Amino acid sequence: MQNIQEKFSDKVKHLEASAIREIFKLLAKPGIISFAGGAPDPKLFPKKELAEIAADVLNNQGEVALQYGVTEGYAPLRQWVIDRLTNQGIISEKDATIIVSGGQQGIDLAAKSLLNPGDGVICEEPSFIGGLNSFRCNNAEIYGVPVEADGLDTDKLEELLKAHSNVKILYTIATFQNPSGITMSLEKRKKILELAETYDFMIFEDNPYGELRFAGEDVPTMKSMDKNGRVVYFGSFSKILSPGLRLGFVSCDPALMERMIICKQVEDVHTNVLSQMIAYEFVTRYDIDAHIGKLRQVYGEKCQLMMEMMDKHFPSCVTHTRPEGGLFLFCTMPEQYDSKAVMQKALEKGVAFVPGATTMIDDKASYSTFRMNYSTASKEDIIRGVQTLGEVLKEVVGE
Repeated sequence: MQNIQEKFSDKVKHLEASAIREIFKLLAKPGIISFAGGAPDPKLFPKKELAEIAADVLNNQGEVALQYGVTEGYAPLRQWVIDRLTNQGIISEKDATIIVSGGQQGIDLAAKSLLNPGDGVICEEPSFIGGLNSFRCNNAEIYGVPVEADGLDTDKLEELLKAHSNVKILYTIATFQNPSGITMSLEKRKKILELAETYDFMIFEDNPYGELRFAGEDVPTMKSMDKNGRVVYFGSFSKILSPGLRLGFVSCDPALMERMIICKQVEDVHTNVLSQMIAYEFVTRYDIDAHIGKLRQVYGEKCQLMMEMMDKHFPSCVTHTRPEGGLFLFCTMPEQYDSKAVMQKALEKGVAFVPGATTMIDDKASYSTFRMNYSTASKEDIIRGVQTLGEVLKEVVGE
């Protein structure tokens, strides 16, 4: 076949591989200090406990663990998630819940169930590349709204809603946003819910980092304030237990969930049963909140160290956000500088980060921003890596 590209579907022919995943290919060079990932600290995985549980499940419940499962999820784990979300005041008895193969699949199933080609999706700018690519793959028109210090700019949001009648979904990571680390204020969350009623759109509230607060006060989720089934809530075990288990969950209106279940049956039939059983045994045998408490402490210490090192070594014209939880902070250089070019210089010195273009709707344009992850690197590497990056930045933008 001479030109198979001509046969690609409209859904995928314009998609680009995740730039973050492509950056990982550059990290094979020995000695690279990476702030580019979005992963938890692997030293905090409860490996010993999970190994014992996996052996026990396979030895004593192997007939269940290795068999097909129901699409909605392994019933004990699904009920545990429902009880936890209910006790946290996030969902009510009106909501339906499903276990999915990571939070990313949940976003894609919900998007697939709601979007027709040309429907509008409003995203924060910057935003999560996985969400952006899911909407691109479903042929949506994507509109960006800037993220301010207290979350999405609701004035700009309303301007967009007035200008575009095709908007069907607003996608937000309201708590410890990826990539900025910013948490949306309660006032803005309430305003978005009001706008959703006025302009008749759905809200995708993606909350994979919400349990990782290490400073400040909790802010209620939009789902907890949702009275009319407009909020689709996405959560994950990836950041609190293990991303390799590929477990997430979605709670939403039962009618929408019915469509999502059918779509999931097409995609993968059901989520990995063995992973679900291992996770369930862990959260019932061990104190998951104590485990999360340890994550919060470690990530809080690493974030504080990274910010202190940035304040000490970065040029004064390079600013950064100050997260109260999650895994990321976001840096901004003077606008005339392109973070892609700076990344190449940083890689030559042995340091990696994620350029801002990766997180934007127009990922081909030049941006002066970049994302830093503090969860994966050791404290020693944070000290050394940020100091080195500071030297690179001073070479580029001056003191």
